[in-house]
Amino acid sequence: MTQNTTVKDQLQRPLRDLRISVTDRCNFRCSYCMPAEIFGAGYAFLGHEKLLTFEELTRLTSIFTQLGVEKIRITGGEPLLRRDIPKLVSMINEIDRVKDIALTTNGSLLSKLAGNLHKSGLHRVTVSLDSLDNDRFATMNGVGYQVKPILEGIEAASKAGMSVKINMVVKKGTNDSDIIPMAHYFKEKGHTLRFIEYMDVGNSNGWKLDQVVPNQFIVDQIHAVMPLEPIEPNYYGEVASRYRYVGTDTEIGLISSVTQAFCSSCTRARLSAEGRLFTCLFASQGTDLRTPLREGFSDEQLMDLISKVWSKRDDHYSEERLSNTIIHVNKPEMSYLGG
Repeated sequence: MTQNTTVKDQLQRPLRDLRISVTDRCNFRCSYCMPAEIFGAGYAFLGHEKLLTFEELTRLTSIFTQLGVEKIRITGGEPLLRRDIPKLVSMINEIDRVKDIALTTNGSLLSKLAGNLHKSGLHRVTVSLDSLDNDRFATMNGVGYQVKPILEGIEAASKAGMSVKINMVVKKGTNDSDIIPMAHYFKEKGHTLRFIEYMDVGNSNGWKLDQVVPNQFIVDQIHAVMPLEPIEPNYYGEVASRYRYVGTDTEIGLISSVTQAFCSSCTRARLSAEGRLFTCLFASQGTDLRTPLREGFSDEQLMDLISKVWSKRDDHYSEERLSNTIIHVNKPEMSYLGG
């Protein structure tokens, strides 16, 4: 196979984005992702030997870029728990075809690492924060963590030179009262806040459709007190619908995978921490890349394997869910795959 080969799936969607999970561990126990009653003290996380090394991750990333990938997002679990994570950012940053590197974190370790991450080549960071209310946030993160250190991490990342976005998962009856306070706070700070519809990721978060707050409701609620205007997408396959506060450059985004599925333009592949390639967040199984990688496959052989997987891809789970809200699929957990 020649280099720089653009691949498309069965629905003619190109491969443009790669999300790399570097660990399945997290220091939070958010109920919608990693509930404490399941991921307790005795839970068996991946052993170190099962994780892809930084060298393996960098090699695979380089191969993915030859198939069209331009944007990399580092995820977890909590990726900042992976030792020396700035080193991996630096290694990926050396790959010619990588145009953008981002990282998603819960923000608890961000103050300490923000400077080194940016120096290593991290362009953007997304911080998960579901409430500014300490009691509510402590309950939602499952370990009693407070809001202030997260806000300090956000500002440390901004001061270091990174673009910062905040992700808020909205769950009806839990934190939907925080929509306006969150919007107001981050409008004043000038950071983009993205509202994410509560999704049926994995098999353990107890998802129910009536707990979803439709993003159109969120737009209407904010617009009533802080007028908004829609903005065109930045690029093909952009996940979030974008709005701007009238008279400012500050935005909000809405990720509406439940009420307004965006499968038709999805360009994302996901690599789990142990090296399994998933073509959808809701896929029931992935393709093992670690074994052929460690058994001595050449770059060309690995590229051919990845290309064949993507070429056969026809995933459109969220669109199917729109017409059938109860789909029995054994899905990987968010903490394993990285969202």
